[in-house]
Amino acid sequence: MTENTEALAQAKEPLASSAQRVLVIGGLLLIVSGMLFGDIFAMFVLHPNNASIGNAMYAAAQLIPTGDVDGIMAHFMAIGGFLENRGTKIDAHSHIIHMGYIALLLAMIQPWVALSETAKLRTAWLFIIAAALLPPSIFAIHYVGLAFSPFDILGWANILADFWGAMLALAMFIEFWGLWRHTRVPGQSSLQPVYIGAGNRASRTLLVGGLMLLASGFVYGVAMAAWKQLGLAVAELDILKNIVSHASATQWDLVGQDFESLGQYQMYRGINIATHTHINEMGIALLLMSFLQAFVQYADRTRQRWAWVAVCSGFALPIGILLEIPYGIVGSIVADSAGFLMIASMMAMLFGLLRYTGARDAGKGGAA
Repeated sequence: MTENTEALAQAKEPLASSAQRVLVIGGLLLIVSGMLFGDIFAMFVLHPNNASIGNAMYAAAQLIPTGDVDGIMAHFMAIGGFLENRGTKIDAHSHIIHMGYIALLLAMIQPWVALSETAKLRTAWLFIIAAALLPPSIFAIHYVGLAFSPFDILGWANILADFWGAMLALAMFIEFWGLWRHTRVPGQSSLQPVYIGAGNRASRTLLVGGLMLLASGFVYGVAMAAWKQLGLAVAELDILKNIVSHASATQWDLVGQDFESLGQYQMYRGINIATHTHINEMGIALLLMSFLQAFVQYADRTRQRWAWVAVCSGFALPIGILLEIPYGIVGSIVADSAGFLMIASMMAMLFGLLRYTGARDAGKGGAA
């Protein structure tokens, strides 16, 4: 079968391609894994980590009047370790989800990738394997460190993370090469896969919900930027200056107030950033899932129900994060519950996709 004929077949009957199946199934599993990891990280790591950073900073401030430079530096070295611990876990969480998004996008553009089916399948597996192994490598950076490393600044976990990142870049280069070759193949300029404008109710629900979330995310980001630019936000540098000056004068009551202000600042900043990020990420997830609905083998009513679950949880997740400011743990419960509902809806859609591909392979179809 020629590449042109393969592209036309994939456009008319997506997920018949092995490369598309690998990318769709792998992408959904990556997103679900990333969201589950994020829930666990937020509950059991993030808050204790923030408390440890605050305690170390307060201990360092108490040493300022004594002039104990070594003791102060030791506490700041500990803070650096806490920050690295948190940073590597945040990076692992975001990389899992974002690689899943890219995998779904790559699955959608496969009809426009002018490569042989074997080459596309191998590239798909290369991308999914690298995407699955990159986040654990990032996660291990804090724990492995420089042990037995041949380099002074890079540990084995860093080396593995860079290697899998390079494999992802290679897979993307191959996909771009296939897209460029597509423009050189005659007769494919008007190619339009059937999932473009499939038009069922679940697709429209997810599409509208995703667009509304993305628009809300842009507005929220503009509001955050304006709030800072207008000087309405407390400056972190001013708080740190107050901590040093009050600690030097042994005004411990004022130091306690300064640390309370610093804790509130960090809470507001962290929650606002997380809210903004999750609004946009949930919007992207809904948009990508809208293109898959024609191939989720359920009755139309069932597809619509799961689409509404995804949309409602997509809105509830950032709202729950924002509610952590006035209501604390109640907001966290809302956010975590919404996250688990989004995971459930994605797993339901994945099961429907597997039913579709199984029915196609068996030569039969229909909704149940």
